[in-house]
Amino acid sequence: MNVINENIPIFARIAEGIKDHILSGDIKEDEQLASTTQISKEYDINIATVNKGINVLVSEGIVYKKRGIGMFVAQGAVDKLIEERRKSFKERYVLATLEEAKRLRYTAEELQQMVADVYKSFKS
Repeated sequence: MNVINENIPIFARIAEGIKDHILSGDIKEDEQLASTTQISKEYDINIATVNKGINVLVSEGIVYKKRGIGMFVAQGAVDKLIEERRKSFKERYVLATLEEAKRLRYTAEELQQMVADVYKSFKS
């Protein structure tokens, strides 16, 4: 969980960190999350702040509560998170990259080749 970024509130960082763990497969659908107490102790964060982060995930349908047992990752959470992140991908990454590429006078062909080369280097 990335709790270092000071540009966003801690509760939002907690929620984003859990989302990252779900997307990476560290936490699977229908799997139980660490308890709010465990998260609170691990990151030395107030339990109310952790609860607020978890409640964000509940309101988004990413996790659900089993009364008296704990919080679990919802079925379909991965697909929902992928859809959410894909929507913001263009704005957050592609546009910023293209703006910088334009300043550096890359051609469209050079960019396409660069992306293809980098993409090939990743092993899925």
